Amino acid sequence: MELNERKEFFVSWEDLHRTTKVLAKRLMPNDQWDAIIAVSRGGLVPGAILARELNIRMIDTICISSYDNEHQRELKVLKDVLDDSARLLVVDDLVDTGETAKVIREKFPKATFVAVYAKPQGKALVDKYVIDVDQDTWINLPWDMELSYVDPLAGE
Repeated sequence: MELNERKEFFVSWEDLHRTTKVLAKRLMPNDQWDAIIAVSRGGLVPGAILARELNIRMIDTICISSYDNEHQRELKVLKDVLDDSARLLVVDDLVDTGETAKVIREKFPKATFVAVYAKPQGKALVDKYVIDVDQDTWINLPWDMELSYVDPLAGE
């Protein structure tokens, strides 16, 4: 693969934490929700950060599979929410094409749906997000990466 063949956006743990706290500030006051629903797996870490920052103790997950490593595939709901009667804040790391967001909107029509990152095709489906990302950019999230040595471009 050539150096500039694919547009990529790299997110560190610190960046994710800081950006999710910005999202929490945008969601204040925090008395609007009784529970957080984290969209598994991407929404788990932002969900935990929002739960802490907004002082929300009730957390559940909806488990949706839509990616196979680096490729989107058919969406599957692997685990549903048992009780959706509360005032819900649904969180995901990213809204991309909007396919997962459509399922969330259908399942939780009264919920507030937020994401940390949003691409153009899906951003109209979330109530709030923090960072715009181009549709053709792959987001590398911290749980998908590890630090390692890289050879200099010019060699040794």
